[in-house]
Amino acid sequence: MHKIDIDLVNMTLDVMKYAIDRISVTEPKIGIPKKAEELKALVGETITPKGIGGEVAFNLWKEHLMKANVSIDHPRHLAFVPASPTRAAIMFDLVTSASSIHGAYWMEGAGGIFCENEAMKWIVSLTGLPEGAFGVFTSGGTAANLSAIVTAREYWRSLNDKNKVEKGLIITSIGAHSSIKAMAKVVDVDVLLVDTEDRLEGTALQETIDSLTQQQRQRLFAVVGTGGTTNAGIIDDLDGIATICAKEGLWFHIDAAYGGGALAADSVRHLFKGIEKADSITIDPHKWMFSPYDCGAVIYKNPELAKEAHSQQGSYLDIFKDEGAHGFNPSDYQIQLTRRVRGLPLWFSLATHGTERYKVAIERGLELAQIAGKLIQDKPYVELVRDPSLSCVLFRRIGWNPEDYTHWTYENHKKGFALVTPTKWKTGTAFETVSRFCFINPDTTEKDIEMILDSMK
Repeated sequence: MHKIDIDLVNMTLDVMKYAIDRISVTEPKIGIPKKAEELKALVGETITPKGIGGEVAFNLWKEHLMKANVSIDHPRHLAFVPASPTRAAIMFDLVTSASSIHGAYWMEGAGGIFCENEAMKWIVSLTGLPEGAFGVFTSGGTAANLSAIVTAREYWRSLNDKNKVEKGLIITSIGAHSSIKAMAKVVDVDVLLVDTEDRLEGTALQETIDSLTQQQRQRLFAVVGTGGTTNAGIIDDLDGIATICAKEGLWFHIDAAYGGGALAADSVRHLFKGIEKADSITIDPHKWMFSPYDCGAVIYKNPELAKEAHSQQGSYLDIFKDEGAHGFNPSDYQIQLTRRVRGLPLWFSLATHGTERYKVAIERGLELAQIAGKLIQDKPYVELVRDPSLSCVLFRRIGWNPEDYTHWTYENHKKGFALVTPTKWKTGTAFETVSRFCFINPDTTEKDIEMILDSMK
C-alpha cells in the first residue's frame, strides 16, 4: 500500500490539479446534498476486497461525492458560522498532511509546534492578557471549551478537600453556545442559565449569584461569558463579569470561538473590554481567522494550571518530558494527546499576508453586516429583529411562519443558490423563528445579499 510507483505519482499530480482548480475557482458551486440512497446509486460499492483503484475512486469523488457537499467558503453560504480559509492556508494544509507530524510533543514536532506558537503569540497579543499567558490549538471550540472548564474544575478541586467530592456548578446565559451545555455533561457539572439571550450584564450575574442557596454557592466555581454569540454576535458585559468573578473568587472563561477574530478589528476592539481579565479564552481560527477546518484555540492566563489538569502520565510518555526533550508540549494543555499541528496553516497564512491584511478582511465582515442591515431597512417585506452585531444579522420576513422559513431555506439550497438558515430569537417570553446572516467571507458582495433578500419576495 505504501510503495511509490508511477500510478501513485500520477494520482498525486491529479490531486494537486484538483486542489489548484478548487482554490482558484472564481465562481464556486455551493453544493447540493443528496440522500445516502442517491449517492449509493451513483457510486456503487467503493470499499471492496480488491479495491476499485485510486483513479476510479478519485473520479467518483470529483463527479458525484464532492458535489453533494456545501462549500463553507461560498460567498452565499451565510448560515451557522461559515469559513473562508485563505488560499495560502488551504495550500499549507496539504503540506501539513504530507509532512506527517505528530503535534503532541516537542520531541516529535518541534518545527511544527514552533510555527504554531508563533501564530499563537499573535492571537494572545490580541486579547491583552498579561505576560505569561499562552495557549494551544485544538480541534475546535467544543474541545477548547471543554479543556478550559476541566482546568477550572481541577483548580477548584485543588483548593480544598470538600471540593473534591462536590459536583461543580457553572453559570452562563441561554445565549451561550450549545457546546457549553454539552461540555458540562462530559465534565459532570451542573449549569445554571441566566435567562437572557441578549447581553449578559454583570448586574444580572450578581443577582443570580445572590439568589443561590448556600450549598449551590459552595459548588459554584466558574462563569462562562461570550465574546460574540453564535446566534446574534452579542458580546457580554465582559468587564462587569470579570469584576464579579474576581470578587467572588470564580474562574472566568470567555467563549469567543466565533467573535474572537474581531479582536483584530480596530473598529470593534473596545467592545471586548474585560477580555484581558479572563482566566481562559476560546477562539476558533477556522472561523474569523481564515484558517481551514478544523482549528480552534484555548488560551490560559496561567498555563501551569492547565498543565496540572491535562498532562498525561505514562511510562511510554516519560521520555517526552525529559530535560533532553526540552520544549513546549501542546498535549499538556488540552484534552487531546494525539493531535495534528492544526495551527500550521494559520501560521503560513499569517506569514504570507501579514496581520494588517487580516484586519482588513475582518473589517469587511463587519461592513457587510452593516450593508445588510441597511438593505433590510429599505425593503418593505423584511425587517431587522435587532441591530447587526459583529457580523451577524437577525431579520424577519413579515408575515412568514416557521414553515415558510424552512421551505425557503431548502428551495434556495436545492437550487445551489445560497444557504441561509432560520434560527430562533426570544422576544419577551416566546421564541420566534427568524432568519439570520453571518458574514465571514470578504468575497461576499452587496449583490449577493440583495439577491438573497429578493428571493424572499
